[in-house]
Amino acid sequence: MSSLLLAVIVGIPLAWHLGLTAFVYYDAGRVGLEPPRKWAAITVCIPLFGFFIYLFERSELSYEPETDPYRGNNFNVHPSRADDAPLRSRGDDRLEADGDAQSKADGENDGRE
Repeated sequence: MSSLLLAVIVGIPLAWHLGLTAFVYYDAGRVGLEPPRKWAAITVCIPLFGFFIYLFERSELSYEPETDPYRGNNFNVHPSRADDAPLRSRGDDRLEADGDAQSKADGENDGRE
């Protein structure tokens, strides 16, 4: 194998890897993820995935609970699905939807003692 081809095959990915590591070291100190050497070490030891770990951790810094649409366990249901019956979970012995279960709680006997 020629030395030029070897330099291209090894050199280009290594340059990208070192460039990403240098970016992480610089950026971690700038945005306040301390210590920046820890994040650079993660990026060096886990090529490419370490960089994505850093990006995901960095995105958590800008979390604002006031703007979170899912805080308080709220979720949006599309109007076309609003009348669907909920799925039963393991250990759920209800056979009916919530409305029918309420009528049983009000005094109807279901045959079980």
